[in-house]
Amino acid sequence: MPQNQMDEKKLEQYKKALLNLKERVLHDIKNMDTSNSINGTGAPENTVGHGMHMADAASDMYDREFSLNLASNDRELLQKIDEALSRIEKNSFGQCVHCGGGIPVARLKAIPYVDTCLKCQEEIEAKMNKV
Repeated sequence: MPQNQMDEKKLEQYKKALLNLKERVLHDIKNMDTSNSINGTGAPENTVGHGMHMADAASDMYDREFSLNLASNDRELLQKIDEALSRIEKNSFGQCVHCGGGIPVARLKAIPYVDTCLKCQEEIEAKMNKV
């Protein structure tokens, strides 16, 4: 068995971990959506023109923007999780999508949806920092 391929038992463990992570992220997104929908319509109960102090309105707007950014990050994470699950189905999980080499088990344990080896990730980040 090549170094970058895993046995079915390990793949099943990663699949289970990814599905659990996906469930938690979906739960978090649902909770954020619920907390942002104050009166059930998604519209705030008070607006600046109707008795809310400007500082309170600004604080509420910041909170909403912050929540939207978190939700956006969570949606990106969901996409990465789905891609990792797809790689499991295609028997390419644990292989770097850039160089085709194996991703170390310690890296996969830390970030089960990771799709690059550390060397390729460092190269990607170095290119991003140059821009």
